[in-house]
Amino acid sequence: MARFRKKPVEVEAIRYDGWNSDEIIAFTNGKARLVSTIPFSEAAPDRDRCYAISILTKEGEMLCSEGDYMIKEPFPTGDRDFYPCKPDIFKNTYEEITE
Repeated sequence: MARFRKKPVEVEAIRYDGWNSDEIIAFTNGKARLVSTIPFSEAAPDRDRCYAISILTKEGEMLCSEGDYMIKEPFPTGDRDFYPCKPDIFKNTYEEITE
């Protein structure tokens, strides 16, 4: 038996702040789209609708909600080039690279 360590992987990601949908759609090369999820929400009283970013992956349609990260797959397969990630999982999985 041998022991192995997972190699560190660098990824590119953008956090969806609720207003930067154009930036995320461009980042995904147009594979993502803005979708309306629910009417007025107390979480966003200054908006008349709440929006998310939708992207189709091999797992099906996934939503990137405000605060989530959109990650560029480091080893794209053609059926999953980008995917959303919840902020708590992102912070526990990745650390920012400062150079």
